[in-house]
Amino acid sequence: CRQLFRSPSVPGSGPGHVPKRGRPSYRDSRAEAKRQRTVTGSLEQEASLEPVGDGEAWLEPCRSARLEEIEDLLARDDQELVGDFSKPHLLPTVEGKEPGLKYISPGTLAAVLTGHFSGSIASGVVVDCRYPYEYEGGHVKGAVNLPLERDVEEFLLERPVAAQEAGKRVIVIFHCEFSVERGPKMCKFLRERDRSCHEYPQLRYPELYVLKGGYREFFLHFPSHCEPRGYRPMEHPAFKEELRKFRGQSR
Repeated sequence: CRQLFRSPSVPGSGPGHVPKRGRPSYRDSRAEAKRQRTVTGSLEQEASLEPVGDGEAWLEPCRSARLEEIEDLLARDDQELVGDFSKPHLLPTVEGKEPGLKYISPGTLAAVLTGHFSGSIASGVVVDCRYPYEYEGGHVKGAVNLPLERDVEEFLLERPVAAQEAGKRVIVIFHCEFSVERGPKMCKFLRERDRSCHEYPQLRYPELYVLKGGYREFFLHFPSHCEPRGYRPMEHPAFKEELRKFRGQSR
C-alpha cells in the first residue's frame, strides 16, 4: 500500500525499491545525456527530446518537464508531499499503525471543523466508515457515512468533490471506531481507485488522512463536535444482527 501514497523512487519506499547502483536513475540519465549533447553540439536534440532511464523511451518535452519537476521535489528528501507530489501536506501528522498513510490527531480534526485551516481548505470531507447503527448513535458533525467500498466510489469518484476556490485544497479524512481496520482500509481503497482512473501521478484526491484513535478517541476529547452527543460501539449487544449483515456485505 505504501507505493500508492509514495513514489517508487523515494528511498526506502518499500521492498520493490531498486538500488541506484543497479539501475541508473532518471536524474543520472539526464546528466549523462547533457554531457553527450555538449560534446556533439546537437542543439536540435536538446530542444526536442529528453531521455528517461536506461535509454528505453523518449518523452515529449511537456511531460518530461513535469517528471523533472517531480524528481526535483523528491530529491529534497521531503516525504510529506501529497499523493501527486504537488505540495506538502497541509495538516500536521502523527505516527500511526500503517506507515504508508498519513494520520492526524483528534485535536487537528477539531481545528479543521472550527475553521482553523479555512484559508487553505476549500472542502474538508470527513468519511465515517462505521456501520450505520454506529453512525446513528453519534458521529462527527458534518461527517458522511460511507461504510462500503461502493459507497465511497459513488460519493467521491462518481460525483467528485471539487474545490470551489482556486488555490485551495480538498482534503478527505477517514475514520472508523478506532481507525485500526475499516478507516485505513477505505483510505487505501480510495487512493488505489483514484490512481487507476488517472495518469500517474495525477489524482482527484491527493491529500488523504486517517483520524488516529477513530471516533472513540475523538468523542472522548471533543464531544461538543459530535451529533448526537453519544458513542455506540460496533459490538453493541442490541445490534448483533446488523453487525452480522454489514460484515457480510463488507466481504
